[in-house]
Amino acid sequence: MRELSTHAGQATRWWVLPLVAAAQLLVVLDGTIVNIALPSAHADLGLGDETRHWVISAYLLAFGGLLLIGGRVSGAIGHRRAFVVGLLGFAGASFIGGLAWSPAVLIGARALQGVFAALLAPAALSLLSVSFSDPAERGRAFGVFAAVGATGSAIGLVLGGLLTEFASWRWCLYVNVPIALLAAAGAVLIPRVAPLPRTGRVDVLGAALSAAGLAAIVVGVSQIEAHAGLSPTVIALLAGGIVLLALFIRVERSASNPLLPLSVLASRARAGSFIAVALMFLAMFGFYLFMSYYTQSELGYSPVQAGMVLLIHAIAALAGSMLIAGRLLGRVSPTPLILSGLLSAAAGLFIARWIEVDSAHVLTFYLVPAMVLTGIGMGLVIASTASTATHGVRGHEIGAASATFNASQQLGAAIGVALLNTVAVMAARAHTADASSAEATINGYSTALTVGTGSLLAAAAIAGLLLRASHIAATDDHEVRRGEGY
Repeated sequence: MRELSTHAGQATRWWVLPLVAAAQLLVVLDGTIVNIALPSAHADLGLGDETRHWVISAYLLAFGGLLLIGGRVSGAIGHRRAFVVGLLGFAGASFIGGLAWSPAVLIGARALQGVFAALLAPAALSLLSVSFSDPAERGRAFGVFAAVGATGSAIGLVLGGLLTEFASWRWCLYVNVPIALLAAAGAVLIPRVAPLPRTGRVDVLGAALSAAGLAAIVVGVSQIEAHAGLSPTVIALLAGGIVLLALFIRVERSASNPLLPLSVLASRARAGSFIAVALMFLAMFGFYLFMSYYTQSELGYSPVQAGMVLLIHAIAALAGSMLIAGRLLGRVSPTPLILSGLLSAAAGLFIARWIEVDSAHVLTFYLVPAMVLTGIGMGLVIASTASTATHGVRGHEIGAASATFNASQQLGAAIGVALLNTVAVMAARAHTADASSAEATINGYSTALTVGTGSLLAAAAIAGLLLRASHIAATDDHEVRRGEGY
């Protein structure tokens, strides 16, 4: 039985899009919405300096570490059912987080949000992918999806500033509840479908190895700053994570019902898309962090003003994903769109690295151009890679492909925040003796943004090698479904 009937009406199919967009907004927005709210939560709950980063890290770790499992579960119970369960669970976890009476409850609620996001995200992308097979419709649908993904992080910072300043930091969590409940109620418009038949035992060992390996790498990177470099603890975590992931690949080769069918990674175009979007998120989440600190700490902006600067990025991302990628996908190969997006974002970060301690023209000469270029680039990359990542995937593997795409984003973001922040702190310390505190801080930001620029240029080079037009022709999406049940 097909996951979504090919006879579903035009109106029903297009109803899937706003529901998937709402789910995507939730999972992306919650990666950043609490950033600006952290000082208020710290004052209210007594978060310690050594634990407050876990309010962010707990979500990213649970989300990124469990996405492959979430994709497998989504395929097993049916993407529609997984979509609803994920939304309801996310709403419940958000409500608990808003009520949090201690640091442990808040951090636990954030981790629980990540658990349900790991089920919700692949289910949403799978529904979108199987709902839109026509190349032109697929381009428009993925343009909207990418617009939400590209702007959600910046919107989270804007909304977090507004809610914290005019309501309470708790509303940064409560705000998820009505969105999730409305989307869950709207899911009745999606045709009821049967889950894919089970063909073997659940890959428990693969699930444990993947989750532990990804978590070890993210935690290891996050500990570099605390240990002032590659300490034995950091090396052990990173090496252990790599070993666990190598074991995971070995287990998947022989598993009768693998968590991640290796055929999903066999496509050069699909692998290139995963790498491109991971490095994009690595660079951009570090960029968000530095711009939030720079505008507030160095320029004296309020949380709302800092968020409004990032709103420029969000608007540019809408243009890149909907006006450019949304119109061109299905007509041209995604390859030039992805390459253009990566180079545009690299140019934006390169401009941002020249920010100054105190300048009357910093907004006009540096921040606005950087926000526009990074926004357009991110919109192009997310729209094009989301389409490519699920292109040509057989019905029983689409959940795994969707989960891998989302995992690439979340792990790139988690590693980017930890890695680029570490680079910034170390570079600032190295210049403290020769410059003022503010100048040393700016030097740290500039150094980290240079590293981010390099990661985007590396992504463009890799994408240029892997994303060959002959592998992802613009007009053969019908092969995704030929002979396959959904």
